[in-house]
Amino acid sequence: MIQNTTQSIITIAVIAISILATRALPFLLFPDNRETPKLIVYLGRVLPSAIMGMLIVYCLKEVSLFTGSHGLPEAIAIACVAAVHHWKHNLVLSIGGGTVLYMFLVQAVFA
Repeated sequence: MIQNTTQSIITIAVIAISILATRALPFLLFPDNRETPKLIVYLGRVLPSAIMGMLIVYCLKEVSLFTGSHGLPEAIAIACVAAVHHWKHNLVLSIGGGTVLYMFLVQAVFA
């Protein structure tokens, strides 16, 4: 019992230190009094779109247009996410709304 408690405490401490380090490291590497390197600025500008594109490809890689629901729930949810985001410019609302709509479609409409 003591060993399990000790292991749990060590695990929690390592996780806490890791989170603290990953949160503090950018501030240590790029302080306010120095100019941010051009590569970091460039990556900050292009990576969010690249990551979203990769997530879309990953999520749609198993969708078959020739069987089942023919990708209709996915297409409807994507259109909803795009429309809500264009309308409200709120990531949480658009992604959350699209997720709820998709789950409703696959569980109730296209079940």
